[in-house]
Amino acid sequence: MRMALAVSLNSLLILSIPAPLLAKGNTVKITIKGADHKTPIEISDPKILANFRVWTGPGTSFADRHGLIIDWSQGSVREPPQALRRYQVSFHTDPNERIVYVVCYAFSSGAEQGYVYVPGESDAWYGLNVRSIFRGVEGKWFRAWSAWERVARPLIEKAELTDSIQQSKTETLLLNGPTT
Repeated sequence: MRMALAVSLNSLLILSIPAPLLAKGNTVKITIKGADHKTPIEISDPKILANFRVWTGPGTSFADRHGLIIDWSQGSVREPPQALRRYQVSFHTDPNERIVYVVCYAFSSGAEQGYVYVPGESDAWYGLNVRSIFRGVEGKWFRAWSAWERVARPLIEKAELTDSIQQSKTETLLLNGPTT
């Protein structure tokens, strides 16, 4: 009798939990926004996204050494130099490509190492992040995972070059007028 009651109560409990809390969707897109970029960079290739899963690392049942875009094995580090360019990296999951987690990625072309900041309590994305995963490391900087660096750096540098070329064309057009 007690066993039947326990099973029934557990079933009711599971049914009362909202579906979004039970379903941890797959990462379907990562967007990278920079202050100098006109349009965000979008990564949607499933083969690439398979490496950067939101639901790994501290605060999850998958405590991988590398996950999200962070090398968790190195532990937290001091804030990197302010001179590094900073980018907002958003993780979108299915259904509906909704944003479930956001971090800050900082790097510079000349710097060997990139860094990732997990927003803390006073940061804009903290509320969204901890509703998805409370990692217990919020408000700290970490070294970026080398696999992320190999993907993100070339994409960011290409976007910056493209934006620079577009800016030059616009300035030339403004100065010289349209060519026929």
